[in-house]
Amino acid sequence: MASGVMVSDCVIAIFNKMKVRKACSAEEAKLRRKAVIFCLSPDKKTIIPEEGKEILVGDCGDKIPDPYTHFVDMLPHDDCRYALYDCTYETKESKKEDLVFLFWAPDEATLKSKMIYASSKDAIKKKLTGIKHEVQANTKADIKDRCTLAEKLGGNSVVTVEGIAV
Repeated sequence: MASGVMVSDCVIAIFNKMKVRKACSAEEAKLRRKAVIFCLSPDKKTIIPEEGKEILVGDCGDKIPDPYTHFVDMLPHDDCRYALYDCTYETKESKKEDLVFLFWAPDEATLKSKMIYASSKDAIKKKLTGIKHEVQANTKADIKDRCTLAEKLGGNSVVTVEGIAV
């Protein structure tokens, strides 16, 4: 059942910038988003970017040595969210970079939150065309382990996720 929740144009713009990889200067590359978390607006009618819940490529390294763990830690323990994560990984054949869509529905979230986020998931997924990988998680243990993500990205052929062996 659809919830009638709309997707903000801002969410679509963020997605389009994340999925298009064009040649740019090193400074411009640092401003690219590595991860972004989306939530419902206060009136529960629109999916919007969550204030302050993003990781820029330029933040990775000294500021954020492990962007994936930092991303997982940004998810709230008691409410649902949607997220995009620009994952860099290696298979036995090559290096790859893909966007991963995450539907976060923690066990501690209220039933009302789980219901509205679940019924609105199709609305956001229809707007984010071209997503190859989707993960649904209910506990941080589900996604903290890189093996879970590696399985979604290509199973046994994935050897590293964000430069760390799986």
